[in-house]
Amino acid sequence: LVLVRPASRELQANGRPVFIIGINNLSKGPVDFRVAQVDGTQHVGGSDYPMKVVTYEMLVQEEKNRQVAMAILGGVAAAANTYSASRAGYGSYTTPRGRTGTFYSPTAAAIAQNNAAVQNEAMIGATIEQGQRNMANLEQAVIKDNTLLPGEWYGGQLHIAPPVDQGGAAKAYTIVITVGGDQHVI
Repeated sequence: LVLVRPASRELQANGRPVFIIGINNLSKGPVDFRVAQVDGTQHVGGSDYPMKVVTYEMLVQEEKNRQVAMAILGGVAAAANTYSASRAGYGSYTTPRGRTGTFYSPTAAAIAQNNAAVQNEAMIGATIEQGQRNMANLEQAVIKDNTLLPGEWYGGQLHIAPPVDQGGAAKAYTIVITVGGDQHVI
């Protein structure tokens, strides 16, 4: 038994369609589900366009790439914050008679540098935590290859590559899921 429903009520324009798949093994023996045996097709205006299934491994790689980008951006932000703090002890003044000068306050510099260090640590920690949460969500939510024992249920999110943009034309999808020797056309 294979059940399929969209993960959300609305598909984001040019977004990645995500479906929730539920599989129940009603046979008397184990059956295999393999993500590689899932095919997606988009139908637009009488034409069919194959759609690539985005596997768990692909989603993990995307997340790793996003984490690298966030680490680089976080590093740049931390460096800018540290530089700004290093300049915090310097100032200038003007006397009532018009004389100007500069000064350096080691106390103000130390406070600013300590604040920057705390902010940088919090920013980097939050980035790492978010990345770990994203990886855990992928592990729990995305459907992967599995062998189902008799009576066992298995399921998760099936991600499909973004559809072909046809300028607002109505789109239909066909998903073919093979479980064991059975083909389910949705």
